Amino acid sequence: MSHDVDLDLVRQVQQGNKRAFDLLVLKYQRRIMRLLARMINDPAEVEDVAQETFIKAYRALPQFRGDSQFYTWLYRIAINSARNWQAARHRRPLLMNEYENEDGETFSPADTLTDINTPESELVSRQVADAVKAAIDALPADLRNAILLREIEGLSYEEIAETMDCPIGTVRSRIFRAREAITEQLRQVRESSS
Repeated sequence: MSHDVDLDLVRQVQQGNKRAFDLLVLKYQRRIMRLLARMINDPAEVEDVAQETFIKAYRALPQFRGDSQFYTWLYRIAINSARNWQAARHRRPLLMNEYENEDGETFSPADTLTDINTPESELVSRQVADAVKAAIDALPADLRNAILLREIEGLSYEEIAETMDCPIGTVRSRIFRAREAITEQLRQVRESSS
């Protein structure tokens, strides 16, 4: 249903209705910002890259045929824009300082893992959260993007394959390897705190 609405709005933009694009921006701006915030640690830069993403999307809309869902196509543009930003800045990507829950409230990873019962459990929870963040930060970009799209954005394997422009088997492999790396990092934390 959402695909049909998006496609209708895209067709309107292609026929010259610029207000229809404003509706697409309103619909997806938050999701794109969340995605980019996991790849770029500077909020001002996130806004700039998001704006660049929508500008690129607007310019490319005349060629959009509707073979893929609009948001998958837009995510691909956002990921490529973030990669371009990272390459231009010669920086290692930083990511995931905050998550956003379904109600739109932000919280830090430590908040979700904190057990307030004892100082020891708080310390272990912080160590686990730090280990997860460090493991994700250390992943190569392809693995990091795949796991973020799956676990944080909730995309299906098919949508991730389309977004990352690779075969579904590659997506499965990347997600598996990312999970293995995160699990190994958590195992090391558990062993060091025992």
